[in-house]
Amino acid sequence: MKNFDNEKFDEFNVLDIFDVKNTKNILSRDIIENSGEIPYLCASTENNAISSYISYDEKYLDKGNCVFIGGKTFVVTYQENDFYSNDSHNLILNLRKEDEKNKLNQLYLATCINKSLGRKYSWGDSISNRKIQTEKVSLPVKNKQPNYKLMEILISAIQKLVIKEVVLYTDRKIAATQIV
Repeated sequence: MKNFDNEKFDEFNVLDIFDVKNTKNILSRDIIENSGEIPYLCASTENNAISSYISYDEKYLDKGNCVFIGGKTFVVTYQENDFYSNDSHNLILNLRKEDEKNKLNQLYLATCINKSLGRKYSWGDSISNRKIQTEKVSLPVKNKQPNYKLMEILISAIQKLVIKEVVLYTDRKIAATQIV
């Protein structure tokens, strides 16, 4: 973590890193909320964009293990599992490098997409498949290529720090309770 400030970054075309496609579309009026186990995504910042879990026709199912962008609101999340989407304006970004396509890398990439493009897109000027075609994302590099190993290490380190803080917080609460 201490050496991260010394890392080199470069900009890459989004299309050099990801295959991009629109999600399928299921209108919210056509679903029965909490009718199943498959996430139904909307463009909300809450609950990793999941508004409900539903059962629906599998031909509308989108594959997980991808970065999801809520097109109208520019919510960027990593979706581990297959899902349904509420809007065809939402985007799926599939990492081109299959051997680097893991949860940790994609959590990092989702953050980079958000930081690189988030100032540009919002409800008033939503992103689209057409617009993202020319966009660039800033990523750490090694030998002029995205440094996926660094991405993985950094997210893993952050997860460990969060776990450590939760354990310390819990220990403090237990100690305070024992005093009472």
